[in-house]
This record gives sequence, C-alpha cells and structure tokens, in this order.
Amino acid sequence: MTAQPLPPPAASTLDLIGGTPMVELKGFDTGPCRLFVKLESANPGGSIKDRIARSMIEAAEKDGRLKPGGTIVEATAGNTGLGLAQVGILKGYKLLLVVPDKMAREKIQHLRAMGVDVRITRSDVGKGHPEYYQDMAAAIAAKLNNAVYINQFSNPANPLAHETTTGPEILEQMEGDVDAMVVGVGSGGTLTGLGRFFAKASPKTKMVLADPVGSILAPLVERGEEITPGSWVVEGIGEDFVPDNCDLALVAKAYEITDTESIAAARSLLVKAGILGGSSSGTLLAGALKYCREQTEPKRVVTLVCDTGSRYLSKVYNDSWVLEQGLMDRELHGDLRDLIARGATSGDTVTVGPDDTLLTAYNRMRAADVSQLPVLDDGRLIGLIDESDLLEAVEDRRQDVRFNQPVAAAMTAKLHTLQAGESLEALLPIFERDEVAIVMEGKEFLGLITRIDLINYLRRAA
Repeated sequence: MTAQPLPPPAASTLDLIGGTPMVELKGFDTGPCRLFVKLESANPGGSIKDRIARSMIEAAEKDGRLKPGGTIVEATAGNTGLGLAQVGILKGYKLLLVVPDKMAREKIQHLRAMGVDVRITRSDVGKGHPEYYQDMAAAIAAKLNNAVYINQFSNPANPLAHETTTGPEILEQMEGDVDAMVVGVGSGGTLTGLGRFFAKASPKTKMVLADPVGSILAPLVERGEEITPGSWVVEGIGEDFVPDNCDLALVAKAYEITDTESIAAARSLLVKAGILGGSSSGTLLAGALKYCREQTEPKRVVTLVCDTGSRYLSKVYNDSWVLEQGLMDRELHGDLRDLIARGATSGDTVTVGPDDTLLTAYNRMRAADVSQLPVLDDGRLIGLIDESDLLEAVEDRRQDVRFNQPVAAAMTAKLHTLQAGESLEALLPIFERDEVAIVMEGKEFLGLITRIDLINYLRRAA
C-alpha cells in the first residue's frame, strides 16, 4: 500500500479544524444501502462544534462585537463550549459558559482544565425560566463589560460554517453522490447549513432528522404535532423549542430515537467499527440505520460522528450507569437483586481484601466513586469498610502508619445482611441507621444497595 503524502506542520490547532475523514460502515444491517460516517470527532476540540466556534468568533471579531481581551459567553451542552474554548483561548479571549446539570463530567472537567469559567444550572426548566441555561447566559453577558453572548441558536455564522465547509467536504469525499444526509438538531446549524448547501449543490440529497424521544422536533416534522417536551439522556441533541437557526422545512423525513436505541448504537459503533462516538452519534447512527433499512433501492447515506466518546466514558460506556438509567436489558428477578447496581457475581462490585492496606481501599473508593467497599476473603464476605471507618483509623495515627494499616484493622465485621427475597420495606430500617444494605443469597454475597440505588429503582418504576 502506497503511503499518502502527509501535510506539513500546522501553524496552530486552528488550522486543523475541518477536513475530517469519512469511513464506510461495514458489519451493520444497512438494507440495500451503503452508509458512511464523517468523523467530526477528529477535529482538534473533539467535535463538530469546532467549526461553528471558529465561524461565530471570527464573525463577532469582524463586526466589532468582540474586542481584544473580551469575554465570550455561551449556553452550551458542552461541545460548543469546548469548541469556543479551543478557538477563543488561542485568540486571547476569556470564556464563561453556562452548562445544564445533566452534562457528562468529562466535558466539565475538560472545560475547567482549559481555564473556562463554568456555571452549572438546572436541566429541568424551560425557556423563560431565569435558570434556563440560555436565559441565564444572556443575563450574565448583559451585566459584563466587553462581553458578547455568542448565542449559537440564533447566530447566522453557525449554519454558515456548515454551508461553506462541512457540506462541500462531504460532497467531495462522496464524489458528488449523496442520496441522504442524516443529522440531528441541537442549535439547528448543522441541519440548516447542510440543507442549504445540498439544496443548491445536490438537490437529490434528502435531509433526514434523527431526534431523541421527548424532543419536540420530529413530531413537528412527521405529524405537525406540537408536543409537551419530555426528557432524554443523550446530550447535545434534541430541543424543547425550535431554534432560530433550525429550518425544519429542509427535512424530508424524521425519526424519533429512544435513549436505549441511541446508547446501543453508540456502543455498537465502537464494537463493530472501532469508532468511539458520543451519545448523539448513537442517535444519528440509529436514525441512519432505520432510514437505510426502509429503502427498496440502493442509496448512499451519510451521517456524522458528532463528537468523541471519550467525553462519555462515565455514562454511555459505563455499564453501571447505563443499567441505573434503565437503558440496558438485564435479567430481572422481582426481588432485591434488581436494585443492585454493581453485582458481585458479575464482577462489577469493587472490593478489597483484609490484608490490603487502607491506602488501597482509599484509592479504590476514589477511582470507583463509592463510599464503601465489601471486604472479601477468598470470595467470602467478612466485612465492610466505609469512609467513616477509614477516617477513624487514620486520624490519630503517625504519618508513616496511617494508610499502611491493613483493612482488617479498620473494617466493620459485624454486618447486618438481607436475603435477596426480602421486600423493599426491609431496606428502610437499614438506611435509617445510616448503613448500606448488604444483599445475600444464602451465604453468597450478591452486592450492595445504597439510598441512591433505591431512588433510581423507584424513578425507573414511576
């Protein structure tokens, strides 16, 4: 195989935005169609939003709204904020971003690592509420000197980025032959920009919308129905209003995609194609596969990997989180086993041994984000160690002794256990004693149930 010539070094990462690769997906049931994905995750900021960030910032510079040393304010599900930081910080601007509280922690950690001022607000309120992320961002920007609210939802430079860069790249990579383009809507820029481009350059190309169940957009397109917005887990896609930048008249077909379908598709994309995409990429893939399978003639269909899945390792690619959300099939027993988030028999429970040091116990608690660990000796439950046990064991000890003590010296050996067949009501006295429920089947340890596990169970059953 002849190696392709490599480009020379770039002057900055700004020069690496765009020009992303295209991959044909194999191993998926695409009916009579061929399905291609454009890897927008290959942008330097890890998402398609790098394109609109550069476009919107440069437009604000050109029209004088954004001046040297100024502050860029935006309401974002994370990726637009990361794109704005990727571009804005290199240009010398400060960033203040308002982010809904359902966003993946990886996005927030990434933003704060770049020195961004991140304000987290509620995700359970709608437009017009003072804590709604867009209203909050606009209010903050109005009070700051030398600040601009970029407002991706209404900014014409958003769709323009896709009309002038993303669309032409796709058509060139597909050698001028694209039958359908599957997109989602967050701000509407991708749909509108690509729709405008293809309407002129490739009129045969149909725009197809993949939309989360709970979003108002697909029902509007398919049935002309105005629904009450619901809630959904996937991030950066779906809306509870029609953004100014969203031209739904460009859409030929729309699909409503459940969170379960989105998560399954994203995980399938990794396993079958080796592509680590985010949750919205799963929504687009699920929609594209539905479109492909409905066709009776061969079509060339394109969709996007909107961002990297490395921002969703604690969610989409975390089995425990997916199970907690009720987004993965699991065997149900009709007893307390159904409340265990991390089962011992499946190897998901994080444990410690009696001879391990307290430092090992501490490190495992921190890594797994848990506050207690079962202590197992040759597979047999012999104790439990929690944060209180750790603190009591180390607070009055010499520095060289504190965390070198064995777990057996600090653990609680007198355990109150429950059998798997007991009722939910049996959990309440345990929680009232500020303990965690230890679930057994005979002498076999099955796992732990915490208050949040019970809350998640009741939420899913509501």
